[in-house]
Amino acid sequence: MAAAGASLTQRVAEGSAGADGAMGEKALPLVYKRYICSYADCNAAYNKNWKLQAHMCKHTGAKPFHCKAEGCDKEFTRLYHLTRHSLSHSGEKNVKCESEGCDLKFCTKEIMKKHFNRFHSPSSCIYVCHFENCGKMFKKHNQLKVHQFTHTQQLPYKCTHEGCDMRFNVPSRLKRHEKVHAGYPCKKDDTCLFVGKTWTLYLKHVAECHQEPLVCDVCKRKFKHKDILKDHKKIHERERTVYRCPRDGCDRTYTTAFNLQNHVLVFHEEQKPFACEHAGCGKTFAMKQSLERHSVVHDPEKRKLKEKCPRPKRSLASHLSGYKPPKGKKQTAADKGTGKTGSCGKDKPSDTEKNGSLVLEKLTLQ
Repeated sequence: MAAAGASLTQRVAEGSAGADGAMGEKALPLVYKRYICSYADCNAAYNKNWKLQAHMCKHTGAKPFHCKAEGCDKEFTRLYHLTRHSLSHSGEKNVKCESEGCDLKFCTKEIMKKHFNRFHSPSSCIYVCHFENCGKMFKKHNQLKVHQFTHTQQLPYKCTHEGCDMRFNVPSRLKRHEKVHAGYPCKKDDTCLFVGKTWTLYLKHVAECHQEPLVCDVCKRKFKHKDILKDHKKIHERERTVYRCPRDGCDRTYTTAFNLQNHVLVFHEEQKPFACEHAGCGKTFAMKQSLERHSVVHDPEKRKLKEKCPRPKRSLASHLSGYKPPKGKKQTAADKGTGKTGSCGKDKPSDTEKNGSLVLEKLTLQ
């Protein structure tokens, strides 16, 4: 506070000295900025307290004015900003354009002025095309450069990389193109020297080399994708949402809408419009995703990933019972009666085995 008082005294003294002026000249009235920021290395000063309070929010990060509209959590440092924002919820546009013949209305006077200067003010057009018999005027320099393409037939923005003659009509496309030369360096690890030529290759690298596995909190099983982990966690829920087939006389239930849709197309409508085009196959499927999943069988490269023994099909009751069949053990005759399966056994799907439905129900574990 002592430093603030000293600074205030100094400014007042300077104002008094300048008020007399040299050679008897009358100085302009001085506005005293009494409200001074107390933070170190900040020389901001204001003549009104509310301006200082708004400035202090930059240091503290506080935003005291909250939007009270339902579902909106935006915050502001000034009441004016909140009032201006609230108009976006009410949709009121009471400020009419000042130009004659223009019936547009706006939420605030500032927006109206921007509109007026952009479309109705002749002084705003400061960039003029100097080509013969043209004379068109533009408000922005890049608009003029784009227009000059009609005269020169040459795009205005050229790549500055050595040996590259690519040109573009807008700066954003040039900036995106320059990434081809600079690449996308990996920032996940300081020791990683990977540079992707495209954003897609960069994302693929991150997923393969730097992505940490996602672990289930209950069974500690690891997954690569969040959506797969989310679907897996439903197994541990006490209540599970299932979909019941809406057709009369059918009481099948499923845990995903995809499998329900597949069930309706195959068993009730007998539709399998997606056929495998591989020579000598001829299999048909009701869903396009099923055909794409089946195509791995004919791809030698992708089949390497499928060499492991597939998981057995288990009924929903088997899943809910909590029984986990041992790995590498085939299904025995005794297991068939209890619904237990080994890692390579194959059961016929029961009424509640597949996933899907339009009618939702809740299954509760006992």
